[in-house]
Amino acid sequence: MSERLLKIVPAVSVPMSADPQALAACAAACEDRGADGFMLRFETDVRENPEEFFKTVRECARAVDIPVYAHARYFKLEDVKKLLYAGASYCVFFGADEEDMHMYPEALLRFGADRCACLLCPSDELRTEDNDVIPVTQIFVNASVNCDIPMLLNENRDAELLVLDIDPEDTDNDYYAVKAALAENGIEVDLFVSAVDPAEFHWDEKGLIPVIVQDDKTDEVLMMAYMNEESYRLTCDTGRMTYYSRSRQSLWVKGETSGHFQYVRSMSLDCDADTILARVRQIGAACHTGNRSCFFTPLVKRTGMHPNPEKVLEDVYAVIRDRKEHPKEGSYTNYLFDKGVDKICKKIGEEATEIVIAAKNPDPEEIIYESADFLYHLMVLMADKGVTWDDILDELSKRESAK
Repeated sequence: MSERLLKIVPAVSVPMSADPQALAACAAACEDRGADGFMLRFETDVRENPEEFFKTVRECARAVDIPVYAHARYFKLEDVKKLLYAGASYCVFFGADEEDMHMYPEALLRFGADRCACLLCPSDELRTEDNDVIPVTQIFVNASVNCDIPMLLNENRDAELLVLDIDPEDTDNDYYAVKAALAENGIEVDLFVSAVDPAEFHWDEKGLIPVIVQDDKTDEVLMMAYMNEESYRLTCDTGRMTYYSRSRQSLWVKGETSGHFQYVRSMSLDCDADTILARVRQIGAACHTGNRSCFFTPLVKRTGMHPNPEKVLEDVYAVIRDRKEHPKEGSYTNYLFDKGVDKICKKIGEEATEIVIAAKNPDPEEIIYESADFLYHLMVLMADKGVTWDDILDELSKRESAK
């Protein structure tokens, strides 16, 4: 094996009639169960229905934090660019198919090895017409979930990507279990391994430790519960938050009866080693009352506090979206929607120019005012095109991680 971790990437075949939202749900289920990526294998020509290709990739990329691989027959670099814009982490070329590979060297040169992947079996080698070796960014072994994966990988020790063909309607595959089996066979995989021995935690007299649970996307504090050593180890093994109930004196998996599971994104220990902070992807409500968070009863609050800037953007965007869905007479926002994208873009251009002019003046207040105008009109365009702040922040996050 190479020094890099072996990535487990479930792959679904995408027919023309595929439901993008159903595939996005499948991608999210795979991520929650431990997948390191998600591959869309488009069965049809990109040129036959390009918008459906882009929509499917977009929906899946929005649903998960793991890389989305788009494997398709590419005929021009514009296809690659649009799929990357739609949210694909990698545009995938299949090295065993000469027709599929005719654009790979050019795509690699233009978009880089961190965005274009060539999938080859370990025994394959890719060369140009001049017999120069073309660098391969991913070496893969294709398999099914039920095959003898350790034996397969033992025969292909250079594999960096294990692509598992799955049924998009089958969301029960446990990739944590697959990776645990691989780890037992000496294959390096990405598992939740505690950086601190639980024996070093400061458990209370009943062998418990409090766990504060926070939404990984919004930072909202959702609940507080307790773990014992067994529930902590099960949480690491399964990727699902598992607690110890003091009243029932038994383990319980959050969401086992309600379906409101909590999938681990990270866990941290505080400075006294007596409290855990867990960041999770929360399905549904965290509270048994049906509220998103258990902390929904106001007690005291200081007035005049500055609001969270990120929440301000989300709140203004929500109002703009509401105007689009429920038009209000006399609304300037609805006036822009009625005039269409050309008018909206014209206003964005005007506001951008106003920022440039304001930058030439000594008073920074003008920049603040004009920037606010620009952001408002930008959000109108975003709402018109169905783009959210999460989409933009996710893209910025990808760029930051690539630096």
